[in-house]
Amino acid sequence: MDVYEDRSTWTAEPVRPRWQLALRFAGSVVWFPVVAVLWVAVAAVFIVVGMFAEVITAFSSTLERGYLNVMGAVLDRVGALASWCVSWPELRHEGDADFYKARVDKAVGRWTARASAPRKPNMPPPPVECAIPLRKYRGVGGRYVAEVALAQGWEVRPTNVGKEVRLKWSAASKTD
Repeated sequence: MDVYEDRSTWTAEPVRPRWQLALRFAGSVVWFPVVAVLWVAVAAVFIVVGMFAEVITAFSSTLERGYLNVMGAVLDRVGALASWCVSWPELRHEGDADFYKARVDKAVGRWTARASAPRKPNMPPPPVECAIPLRKYRGVGGRYVAEVALAQGWEVRPTNVGKEVRLKWSAASKTD
């Protein structure tokens, strides 16, 4: 885990001041609905344009792949406009390590259940990689995510701990 990262980066984030969180939460109450409406509007425009482009994409898989990549990138950027928002649980539990431990346990447990589920016929395979965002482990650090994940059979992938912890289901790399 620490082969490619400095140990100090895997620790918990510093506790943010209460007044700053309160301001961010107040801004979130106003800003998040705007971003949500903007995201839906942009998605609707892409769907409408995609209907007309369907005629062209029937003959060109490259154009279709490019269109889907552009659509994904634009929707990700619109969604990133709300990355500074603070939710009510984050406002209430800032600095509470037990709250963040429960969040990490729940998130990793949910991904483990998905990855270890048996493959169903005519369905996509279970996910073998996932990312736990900083929002889930801010109060306990990436080291706790790695410990919980390793205990449940995950491998830690090269990651930017200031943003997310990337995991790979180790059972997927074993051959049957």
